[in-house]
Amino acid sequence: MPKFELHRRDYIPLLSGDLSNDELKENLSPKHHKVQNRLIRSPRLSDKNIQSRWEALNRPDIKAELLDEHTFQQTDAYHKNIEHFIGTVKLPVGLAGPLRVNGLFANDDYLIPLATTEAALVASYNRGSQLLTAAGGVSAMLLNEGVTRTPGFAFYDLTQAGQFVAWAVTQYDQFKQIAESTTSHGKLTDINMNIEGNHVYLVFDYLTGDASGQNMVTIATNAVFEFIMANSPVKPEYAFLDGNLSGDKKANTQTLRSVRGKKVTAEAHIPAELIAQYLHTTPEKMQQFGQMTTVGGTLSGTIGINAHYANALAAFYIACGQDAACVAESAVGVTRMEVDRDGGLYASVTLPNLMLGTVGGGTGLPSQKACLDIMGLHGNGKSQALSEVCAALCLAGELSIVGAFCAGHFARAHHKLAR
Repeated sequence: MPKFELHRRDYIPLLSGDLSNDELKENLSPKHHKVQNRLIRSPRLSDKNIQSRWEALNRPDIKAELLDEHTFQQTDAYHKNIEHFIGTVKLPVGLAGPLRVNGLFANDDYLIPLATTEAALVASYNRGSQLLTAAGGVSAMLLNEGVTRTPGFAFYDLTQAGQFVAWAVTQYDQFKQIAESTTSHGKLTDINMNIEGNHVYLVFDYLTGDASGQNMVTIATNAVFEFIMANSPVKPEYAFLDGNLSGDKKANTQTLRSVRGKKVTAEAHIPAELIAQYLHTTPEKMQQFGQMTTVGGTLSGTIGINAHYANALAAFYIACGQDAACVAESAVGVTRMEVDRDGGLYASVTLPNLMLGTVGGGTGLPSQKACLDIMGLHGNGKSQALSEVCAALCLAGELSIVGAFCAGHFARAHHKLAR
């Protein structure tokens, strides 16, 4: 009878294989011999340092793949974005679209660059984009903005925690002045207090302009944090700049009702004949799929309900110079598909956690800026539009993949394009 689970008793034989106990112990024990190929101490980007790192690698056979002549000529562009630089990695970039977006900020037919190594992904988003454009486009609305940093303070007891909060709530204007003195773009908009026993978490909410803003809010909050540590009438036992309440780079539930980054919703009404033409299925079947997978997601403990936001976000973020690690939080959201009163499909997505920007971070790097320029969305005043385009892209992907499952084409498409 087949064994479907790996139990604890299986692990040691599995790991050891043909190794004796002594050999297994030797393999797993700490090693203290001299480290080989040690990097130079300086992390800075300079021609001399790059050369020294490649000498340490001693791999002339692969150098040209990572440090080609074009990359070498552009090294100055990377000095604010990387340490211990040795070159660049090239990823295939494809275009999906045109995707018509009818938003508060984004109003155009967009060709959207996606960087990925996963075959069938761009084709899927392209199909969804064409369907939505044929239906008149996606209605998209930016609902809210805000980026948080959440310092935590530990006190001896609840009495001290309460005394600290009583002082902190009187300091908003002072905190705001200190925070905003560190940035020309960020604005402190609110501070919330969370008490858990003798722990206090201060939730600092910021608007960050057209930047994603994570470094901005870290620096601003650190200035306030230092003021608190020097001036609080109740001295904490210990404290940290972030107490992990912000949800930074982690899937979390709190933003489903609030915001981190940009909160966007997007929708479309799609006639049944277009569903048949582009997806080869029916609105009724897509609604049934949504009902079943919502229950399945609940059974698995999923935060939010969606098919694959992460596919769109990872490819979009990498192409456009966003922090790819933020996909962990940005991919939380809700997809809903229903048969509308005309017999067509109503489809919507709500993403409360889009961490993206059009200035700062990686958005100014040569390739990433070029991808933003394809959409006309690089620079000041463009981040709100970028967030609406991103939500519309996610809706396109949800429609395409759900349609593929409903039509029985999902495995066939991957077999055709990926193998």
